[in-house]
Amino acid sequence: MESTRNKLIRVLSENENQYISGQEISDLLNISRNSVWKHMKALEKDGYEIEGIPRKGYRIKEIPNKVSDNTIKWGLKTKWLGQSIIHKSSAPSTQRLIHNAAQDNAPHGTVAIADEQTMGRGRMNRNWHSASQKGMWMSMLLRPEILPQQAPQLTLLAATVMADVIQEHTALQPLIKWPNDILLNKKKAVGILTEMQAEQDRIQYVVIGIGLNMNHLRKDLSEDIQDQATSLHIETGKEWDINKFVQHFLTAFESAYDQYINEGFSVTKEKWESYGFRIGEKIKISNLRDEREAIFHGIAEDGALLIQEQTGKISKLYSGEIHWFD
Repeated sequence: MESTRNKLIRVLSENENQYISGQEISDLLNISRNSVWKHMKALEKDGYEIEGIPRKGYRIKEIPNKVSDNTIKWGLKTKWLGQSIIHKSSAPSTQRLIHNAAQDNAPHGTVAIADEQTMGRGRMNRNWHSASQKGMWMSMLLRPEILPQQAPQLTLLAATVMADVIQEHTALQPLIKWPNDILLNKKKAVGILTEMQAEQDRIQYVVIGIGLNMNHLRKDLSEDIQDQATSLHIETGKEWDINKFVQHFLTAFESAYDQYINEGFSVTKEKWESYGFRIGEKIKISNLRDEREAIFHGIAEDGALLIQEQTGKISKLYSGEIHWFD
């Protein structure tokens, strides 16, 4: 159910360039005039500049240039994704925030976002450097009615949506490195981490975490990753609005997710392969048991990596470290 604050933000954003009376807001939200005033004061405390004129009403003069629950919801055009937002200026990780929220019965579509993560991580518990106000550090709570073995498809879905958003905003040509990295000029700019709580045949919830390097300069990246990582700012020379990126991604992901639930994985598979990094090239595959070479053939209908063995046989790969030959 949409909160009163969300409804107020929606009403104000729809009337951004004109006055709307306190009585009209009171009638629309079914709250008292005094409650309207209290909500306006809360927005002012968050950095909004609000003009109130007797017999005219309220008008937003300026929206703060920062990330917050309110600024993300201001103009967000989603039905269920991001309608509940947990924002922290600093957090160990947004994954942890969402896991905690999920266990407290937070609704499908809840989003956690932080200005910085002090213990951000990627696959295999690798550290993810999450500098304050330099990137999009976000996790989403999903409660999909799909089988647990289908959950990896959601990682690939998120990657295709992010690749689309980056391409639309920046005109850069992103590539997706299976299963969870997005590359710009062959350097990592985005990492995606999917975690699941499930029973044998039923998913309780899925958490999809996304880290996007946005406004880092090269010096902002730790020395050990400067040759392997990049950011939108490094690639374009421009600073990017984190709120707008978050809003665009949430809107696009909601649409793509609904299509996936209704129509299956085929659309995502086709789009993923259009962004696939080095499809058709030789790769080295390593895991705990062995190491071997094969040709990267694409992805299967269930999201597994398709490889062509040296015998010519096409096999599926669900996990392992992939290395490309230079």
